[in-house]
This record gives sequence, structure tokens and C-alpha cells, in this order.
Amino acid sequence: MIILGATPIGNLGDASERLREALASAPVIAAEDTRVTVKLMRALGVEGHPELVALHDHNERELAASLVARAKDEDILVLTDAGMPTVSDPGFVVVREAIDSGVDVTCLPGPSAVLTALALSGLPTDRFAFDGFVPRKQGSRTSYFESLRSEQRTVVLFESPHRIAQTLKAIAESLPERR
Repeated sequence: MIILGATPIGNLGDASERLREALASAPVIAAEDTRVTVKLMRALGVEGHPELVALHDHNERELAASLVARAKDEDILVLTDAGMPTVSDPGFVVVREAIDSGVDVTCLPGPSAVLTALALSGLPTDRFAFDGFVPRKQGSRTSYFESLRSEQRTVVLFESPHRIAQTLKAIAESLPERR
């Protein structure tokens, strides 16, 4: 089985008991950054020594089939550095491969930056769109923001802390009538 595990997004206290149990019992953990996962395990007092496999944007397509093949016989816990795998993080390719191969996939719910941002925004939450990370290239960014002019739903975006000020300025210039 493939198990997606939500990890804390800034507060270790947000780690669920189910995540702790999965970290302690999973024979294999496929992690975005194994160093971050080892730190998380130590911080949570998890003593196990599972096999750690690095699973990131640069190798997910190569590893997906082998991880899913292994998941037919043993549980594979998939983690990202913060938040839910597959949400602007590795995991989607593995989940798709598992579904296509008839391998069960389950999820350990937990912290979500998307829902946290939405809940704290003061914007309508009944209909929203999550668009992931903002394009990096200036021309693509400008076109992207202009494409949002007719969007009626609240839009949640991710952005690097290093670019947030410039992105907020670009949004204000492209969409002056929007919050």
C-alpha cells in the first residue's frame, strides 16, 4: 500500500498520532528530503530505522514504478518536507502509478498550507481554486496574473518567501481591483 503522510508545516505539534505510528512502523519511507525526515523522526521521538528513499521532483518519474511494485508487498510511506504529498510536492506520479497498477493508496490527513491560507484570508471559501506556484519568468507571470482577471473564485497560490514581496506587487499591479 502507498500511504501519503501529511507532515507539519511549521509547528511540530501539528504532527498527528497516526503520522507518528506510520513513521515508527513503515518499512520504507519515500521522502522529499531524507535529512528533513530524519530530523522529523528524531523530533517526534520515533526510534525506528526504516529504509529511506529520496523521492523528489528530479527522480519521481524514475522511481514511481519500482516503489509501486514494492508497495504490493510492503507499505511505502510517502512524505514531503512540509504538508501533504502531491500538493505542489512529489507524490502525484507515485499515486497515479499505484492507481493504474491496482495498488491501494491511503492518506494520513494533516496540516494543509492551502486550507490554512484560505481560512485565514478573509476571502470567500465556498468556491476556490488552488493554482500551485506562481510562474517564475516575468512574461509568464504577467500573463498568468492577467488570466485571473475573470476568475470569480478565491485563488490560493504558493510562492517562495524570497519572491513574495515582488509577487504581491505584481498582483497589485495586474489585478488592482482584487484583494
